[in-house]
Amino acid sequence: MDNMTRRIMIVAGEASGDIYGADLVTESNKLATDIHFSGIGGTRMREAGVETLVDSSDMAVVGLVEVIKHFDVISSAFRKLKQILLDTPPDLLILIDYPGFNLRLAKVAKKAGVKVLYYISPQIWAWRQGRVKKIARLVDHMAVILPFEAAFYEKAGVPVTFVGHPMLDLVKVAIDRSAAATSFNLDPAQKIVGLFPGSRRNEIERLLPVIIGAATKLKERFPEIQFILPLASTLSNDDIIPQLKAAGLGVTTTRDRIHDMIRACDAVISVSGTVTLEIALVGTPMVIIYKLSPLTYQIAKRLVKVPNIGLCNIVAGETVVKELIQDDANSEEIATEISALLTNQSYHSSIVGKLGEVRSKLGRNKASARVAQLLCNMMEKQ
Repeated sequence: MDNMTRRIMIVAGEASGDIYGADLVTESNKLATDIHFSGIGGTRMREAGVETLVDSSDMAVVGLVEVIKHFDVISSAFRKLKQILLDTPPDLLILIDYPGFNLRLAKVAKKAGVKVLYYISPQIWAWRQGRVKKIARLVDHMAVILPFEAAFYEKAGVPVTFVGHPMLDLVKVAIDRSAAATSFNLDPAQKIVGLFPGSRRNEIERLLPVIIGAATKLKERFPEIQFILPLASTLSNDDIIPQLKAAGLGVTTTRDRIHDMIRACDAVISVSGTVTLEIALVGTPMVIIYKLSPLTYQIAKRLVKVPNIGLCNIVAGETVVKELIQDDANSEEIATEISALLTNQSYHSSIVGKLGEVRSKLGRNKASARVAQLLCNMMEKQ
């Protein structure tokens, strides 16, 4: 790396952030060829040319109890990046979501005189709204992806740009259900259900057995039913495949073409997360499930200020698809909801119609290109 190269530290602690980070780096390289990106990311960011000092798959946990269990890994990653910020400050720090870690890092950047661009807001409008004051102190510019977030930050005096949702560019499906099913060696004449257990290992531990239980019940009700499951980039085959084999359900797994896979499905069982928005944009009905450790759940229940947890429902402003949380996220209730989606055509169609409206609420395409322009502008002003 020569002295003319500009350095950007970029931090994405989870699978969705890895996808958005990779897209942002690709767009940035179209505007400037002299930038070296390094930081925390996964497979996608490495492929885009980011020097990953820590792999995001080691960081992807959710919940207070879960974070404590992974404290050593997360703490070591923080120390590594803190040292770089203080010893050899980069030209810019880009933080993608992952607030517990990233807001602490922003504090270090402030001390080191490094400008901070925060891409994809922490969901502080849903809980812990007081953190907006902290963000106002530590972040130089917020690039937000949900339309109502801009007004929230403007009110707090934080420089903000609504860039649109990056998922609009990433979700592109050119084939119909029948062709999509055939492309995965599935029979389009039979029912197909997607199983989306998440991208974090602790989600897999908590929810995969429940999802497999629901799939087993569905197999009893619909003997010809087929299942397909996407393997997130943050997971290895060993995290999932042995449990699927033990269940004997003959589940098809794939790491590629997730949106074509969603199109092949009649319905999806999905953990809460960014993926629910991808499923909504493809237009496939789903049930959203979520389960935390009992302690984390009791704390979250007191703090959360929004009626829904599913991103597609939050964007829609109503409960379009059913959410089964904590004790309700059990095999019987999941199987009952999926059965309704598979057999009640008017119910299925009404959800498809409402999911179509979600896309129109997410703004314009080219979110990553707008953020790339923002980061170039911020570096020019250095």
